[in-house]
Amino acid sequence: MAKFKPSRQIGVGGLVLTRREKKYLNQVIQTSRLSYGPMTQKLEALFAREHDCKYAVFCNSGTSALHIAVQALKIRNGWKDGDEVIVPSMTFVATANVVLHNQMVPKFVDVEPDIHNIDPKLIESAITPRTRAIIPVHMFGQAASMDEVAGIASRHGLKIIEDSCETMFARYRGRKVGSLGDIGCFSTYVAHLLVTGVGGFATTNDPELAVLLKSLMNHGRDSIYLSIDDDKVADKEKLFDIVARRFSFVHSGHSFRCTEMEAAIGLGQLEQNNEFMAKRSANAKRLTEGLADLGEFLDLPSVRPDRDHVFMMYPLVVKTGLKRELVNYLEERLIETRDLMPLLSQPAIKVTCGVDLANFPVARRLDADGFYIGCHPYLTSGEIGYVIDSFHEFFRTRK
Repeated sequence: MAKFKPSRQIGVGGLVLTRREKKYLNQVIQTSRLSYGPMTQKLEALFAREHDCKYAVFCNSGTSALHIAVQALKIRNGWKDGDEVIVPSMTFVATANVVLHNQMVPKFVDVEPDIHNIDPKLIESAITPRTRAIIPVHMFGQAASMDEVAGIASRHGLKIIEDSCETMFARYRGRKVGSLGDIGCFSTYVAHLLVTGVGGFATTNDPELAVLLKSLMNHGRDSIYLSIDDDKVADKEKLFDIVARRFSFVHSGHSFRCTEMEAAIGLGQLEQNNEFMAKRSANAKRLTEGLADLGEFLDLPSVRPDRDHVFMMYPLVVKTGLKRELVNYLEERLIETRDLMPLLSQPAIKVTCGVDLANFPVARRLDADGFYIGCHPYLTSGEIGYVIDSFHEFFRTRK
């Protein structure tokens, strides 16, 4: 039998628009309405329900969701410029940037070596009188240790923003991510778990926070008029009140809105999420079984029994100091890779925050030796087999 040869790059993410997405897109086209409307409202309601929340706000990125989450809590709680927010030492750069963009200071905490999420044993040593919040990040598809994080937050009067951009639909001790703090934030960017092209969600169970989040993504507009439908009322006095205030802006907000087109794609994707999650799980199982005999060379993903892992990607840590050589070998063979979310080694963060990676030994090791490959539902059986074979061929020549 001829060996499998890929006809395309085996990417870290993928997207195939099915008849479901196309059906909803055509509905939007037929209405000629692109601004916030029924498609987005339906998507928000369904996404909130999927994550055990009362409210979801659909905006133009996970980064924007994080930005308005920090800003909303800063406004609500009277935080000051220069106050501090605890952030894990390994995450996508946006987690730290949104703190900086809100004129606050990220305080970094090292991560757990097995699941790569913030280490709750180290959080309290980073708390100062100016600490206001913790942003635990659910890395790669598995929740952080939220009971411990929540206990610390409660003892010190801190707020919690879940950065769940890499983890959707997952449970932690029976509870859904996005409902475990004050605000949860998700991304629907290309290669994520639910793809809309650009997009993100902020979830909450607090009705006042939901209104404030929606205002902030709409330039800080008065909440009396956040949709073009809000002035379609029969009551004359109410209409006049809306007309008088609909061009009133009560906060310094942003243009972080999405369109009905992205919402249409999101609805089609959401209807298939069970199928997508099952395929990711099957892909991860096959990769783990296929690479299990390479334990001398690789640390495979660790899954704790009290939480789900939805495998937005498949993270690996090389034990033998050959990461760059292995990554280059895979890339030459059309297997796409990404470094394991280095943060503190980023030039912008090093200059702005003045941190020393040597003080974060776990993040330093993961930065040096970690990377990930794709685990998405569009991978074929042949592609996964080819990936497994490629790892074996690389290490076979280096024994």
